[in-house]
Amino acid sequence: MIELYHCHNARSFRALWALEELGLPYKLHMLPFPPRVRVPEYLEQNPLGTIPLLVDGDTRMTESSAIPQYLATRYGPSPLAVSPDEPDYGLWLDWLHRSEATLTFPQTIVLRYTRFEPDERKLKQAADDYTQWFFSRLKHLTRSLEDGREWLCAGRFTMADVCTVYALLLAKDLGLDYKFSPEIAAYWERATSRPAFLAAQAAQDAA
Repeated sequence: MIELYHCHNARSFRALWALEELGLPYKLHMLPFPPRVRVPEYLEQNPLGTIPLLVDGDTRMTESSAIPQYLATRYGPSPLAVSPDEPDYGLWLDWLHRSEATLTFPQTIVLRYTRFEPDERKLKQAADDYTQWFFSRLKHLTRSLEDGREWLCAGRFTMADVCTVYALLLAKDLGLDYKFSPEIAAYWERATSRPAFLAAQAAQDAA
């Protein structure tokens, strides 16, 4: 059985939601954040000390946007993946990786320097600068949805949406959703009303 090491609403939520979308059985290990500090024995499972960690037989993965891609292609065929022969294959890959490198990354700087560092190490300038970085990158998501498009690629909900909507979940947790455009707010509502999203939220709460 697939095993997922997860912290509440952290990047690993992408993997949890992906598992629910695919209807795959899994074992969920809930950890306090940050696990490398609060659960030192976790380093035996993942020397990086980061989450997620997905274990599928001999496969071990720690990148939150790669895991949904792996699951959709490994356990497909699935409409959640976009195949290389589809016109939007490149766009799908671009959004999968943009969701982490462009949208989530600046928020992790904000998170660190507003919440996780002790008061003497909090850096308002860094948090403000990376907040603006996130807002500027968020504009591209609005542009991508302005033509009435419901989902990001291939005319359907895919793992690219799973990964991108997680960045919006983190933004809401950080109180940055006041910059959501009407298009992004509607996109958020569509995605988070999906049964698999609600099931993933319920699974982490129950655990």
